[in-house]
Amino acid sequence: MTDENHENFLDSLLRILSEKYPTKESIYEKLIYLQSRLSLPKGTEHFMSDLHGEYDLFSHIINNCSGVIHEKVDGCFGVRLTTEEKAEFCTLIYYPAEKLKQIKSKNLDTVDWYLKNLSQLLELAKYMSYKFPSFKVREFIPKNYASIIVELMNTRPETEPAQFVYHKKLLDSIVEIDSGDDFIHAFTVLIKRLAVSRLHFVGDFFDRGNRPDAILNLLMTQPVVDIQWGNHDVVWMGAAMGSRVCAATVVRTSLHYNNTEVLERGYGISLRPLAIFASNIYPNDEPIKAAEKAIEMIMFKLEGQLIKRNPDFKMESRLLLDKINFDTKCVNISGREYALNEDAAFPTIQLDASDRYALTDEEQKIIDELQADFTESALLKIHLDYLYKKGGVYTCHNGNLLFHACVPLNEDGTFKQIIFDGTEYVGKSYFDYVDQRARQAYLKRHLEDLDFMYFLWCGLLSPIAGREFHTFERAFIKDEETWKEPSDFYFDLVDDENICNAILEEFGLDAKTGHIVNGHVPVKVSMGESPIKANGKAFVIDGGFSRPYHKKTGISGYTLISNSSSMRLLQHDRIADIKAALKENNDIESDSQIVEIRSKRLTIGDTDHGKKDIHDEIIGLHKLLEAYQSGQLQPK
Repeated sequence: MTDENHENFLDSLLRILSEKYPTKESIYEKLIYLQSRLSLPKGTEHFMSDLHGEYDLFSHIINNCSGVIHEKVDGCFGVRLTTEEKAEFCTLIYYPAEKLKQIKSKNLDTVDWYLKNLSQLLELAKYMSYKFPSFKVREFIPKNYASIIVELMNTRPETEPAQFVYHKKLLDSIVEIDSGDDFIHAFTVLIKRLAVSRLHFVGDFFDRGNRPDAILNLLMTQPVVDIQWGNHDVVWMGAAMGSRVCAATVVRTSLHYNNTEVLERGYGISLRPLAIFASNIYPNDEPIKAAEKAIEMIMFKLEGQLIKRNPDFKMESRLLLDKINFDTKCVNISGREYALNEDAAFPTIQLDASDRYALTDEEQKIIDELQADFTESALLKIHLDYLYKKGGVYTCHNGNLLFHACVPLNEDGTFKQIIFDGTEYVGKSYFDYVDQRARQAYLKRHLEDLDFMYFLWCGLLSPIAGREFHTFERAFIKDEETWKEPSDFYFDLVDDENICNAILEEFGLDAKTGHIVNGHVPVKVSMGESPIKANGKAFVIDGGFSRPYHKKTGISGYTLISNSSSMRLLQHDRIADIKAALKENNDIESDSQIVEIRSKRLTIGDTDHGKKDIHDEIIGLHKLLEAYQSGQLQPK
């Protein structure tokens, strides 16, 4: 761009900006606001991972904001409320509809009860709003109640009698016209949004637990969210876009964990044709097990076809159906013979067939019907769109690097060189390539891009998986040594501070202040493992939210919390469900550990939003003001 073109471009931008700020006074007002806002404390960020369909626990954590609500109630009311009163008040905030129903069933819904709780909700909202400018607080309030709640928050009844009378009349009127329930709901929404400014999810909403659909429905109501896709997410995304092998994998996983409710009731995907087919092929097995065996074989065949047409995936070691010797009942893996299980059966493989990866006509019909069900599910399409809108392979936010599984590394800690279509990728360039290919699948639905989604699910070179799955070995081979799954060196090297610093620098982040946050590998707390790696440079926050993992990890998940003054890790030790919360005002029991204390309190000016968006807007306004003052443009 020539100097003249550059000047013309800047002049055009200033003229566009002048339409929004037509007077010098409007610029003064905005500049004062923006420059002042930079000094406000940074908002609170919550990081979670590997929810795996565990809706009950997740909904409670969303409602209690990972314990932040209880802490704020303690800070606001101190000894003015007893421990029991604070617990009851917190439950009202967590579950307003259910708590109100309970209060009414006991005939406790008196005028005094409403006035007391509305007053306490108002006081708590005022106490928590100090981090936010007034316009942002107003945005957090449900629209239909904003004017009254803003008015209440701006009254100062303690200052003089007229304000006291006005404040009291506002609350009295709310109760008199029988709108107390509505305003309690509105206040609880406001308080939860004040408690957490941004939610980060580093992958895996699906599988294991039975309600990933409900998790995503709830997540879609949250104001500020970002998502880093996990491998259990991308396989569902691939299925929703039409990948047959992804669809077979999703069904197989659901059957394996005896968890088909999400398929049939959540997304309207019928398993009846598969069940009928499986009962004929495996008549001696229980229906669920028979269906799992049938879809598993379809999956292995489709996987084999995919591997053969995608040599760049480097997954040839997974081609095992053609390595089976049916006479000796063994399979050859890397030149060694392994005995198959006594009950290993392959009724849909033609022994003399030249291609053991070919589907039978019946199998082809089954997978065609499943593919149609996945692609035609209206709710699954909504969730697919949301995952692409809010998600990606990685995120750099406020100096932290977020991804699900790993940055592919060599044994010496250098970045692994990975080749696709003759082009070499390492580190950040590989993550960018992977993200681009996943988005290309969403836009074009070409077979090669849908295949790539399956590679992301289970490829050793996939940054979202980082592990070679041994599903065949676990299903058919006696020798458990074959079950061990090779994984990327990252998982062993993440505890090395120098390597973590190199990764942060590769992604353009400050190694002194930045952190890596990922999930994927459950932290075995019961065996002494720690989620804090490399002297606090990295956090592996898969604490086993899903019930099947609780025995493995010994806990019920983690929430990493970053606020203006510190970073701390919440370890959720005990599950609380809504029934227990309402009956006994129980909460989740969590242990809090400070993992970093800021040397200075972080402000909006220290965040990405402050450094880039607000800073750029301030520069633009100053240039517009100069144009007005110099006569280059005429203010209105």
